[in-house]
Amino acid sequence: MIKRPDFSIVSPVYGCEGCLEELCERIQRTIAGLGKTLEIILVCDGSPDHSWERIRELSLRDPRIIGIRLTRNYGQHYAISAGLEHARGEWIVVMDCDLQDLPEEIEALYTKASDGYDLVFAQRVDRQDSWGKRFLSKAFYRVLSYLTGARYDASTANFGIFSARAIAEVNAMPERSRFFPLMVRWAGYRVALLPTEHAARKSGESAYRFGKLVRLAVEIILSYSDKPLRLLAKLGLWFSAAAFLLVILSVYRYVYGAVAVAGYTSIIASVWLLGGLIISSVGMVGLYVGRVFNDIKGRPYYVVAEYLNRGNPARPEEGGNVC
Repeated sequence: MIKRPDFSIVSPVYGCEGCLEELCERIQRTIAGLGKTLEIILVCDGSPDHSWERIRELSLRDPRIIGIRLTRNYGQHYAISAGLEHARGEWIVVMDCDLQDLPEEIEALYTKASDGYDLVFAQRVDRQDSWGKRFLSKAFYRVLSYLTGARYDASTANFGIFSARAIAEVNAMPERSRFFPLMVRWAGYRVALLPTEHAARKSGESAYRFGKLVRLAVEIILSYSDKPLRLLAKLGLWFSAAAFLLVILSVYRYVYGAVAVAGYTSIIASVWLLGGLIISSVGMVGLYVGRVFNDIKGRPYYVVAEYLNRGNPARPEEGGNVC
């Protein structure tokens, strides 16, 4: 029987070939300092550079490095899901590959988790991102918190340590749309936030442009919240109440002979206002129907093109670094 490693480190890889070697070395040093065994799962999410070739080189040097190459770019959270479904560790660490998430912080996260927490998220106290990215992140999480009814902190992302039982719940979730922080919190296990250092990006550049962030936000909101539909229903009730009051006012004015010739402007304004509301409501319902349509297809949310070192046991006796 293959012994489970103590730690599984899952990292989606996109456009960061230049820092993968340092990433693996620093992870190994940190875990070796804890006296634990590990596996490192690097998921190449259709990276346009030579990241997969670099992962291949590293995996040949150390069987504890497992490579998973997806057939195309599915997105960060789908790549994370691919890694989680192949993780065998007692504790699973999810982190970015660009070294903004410091591998040295894993020790502090593990110490905090040992106090009885199944989820410990790294809280970035001083984000080393551009002003625009920080602003968009705060706006995104504020809207998400409002629409889902759960509180999310823009200073946290994917980086954290999670128990195997919490990750098992995430892997069992059947929905096609994946957003890791929300899914793992939904399971209801004890969660803690730990202030950690956030470093500058070592390699590549962020793939999250404004348009991609908007699409991600729409996808998450449609998949995890029905509040937009409820808001539209409330808005419809308010318009109905206002229309009812206007009818009463019109009848009152008619009875007392105060009715003037109907104005062209008010009629056109009413038609366009109500027409716009109806069209937007139908469009919102259509987006949800489309989301349901995609889910009932039952397609896998990622396809693996190639594995490296899949199923190899952790080998603590070999020790040493990757390079």
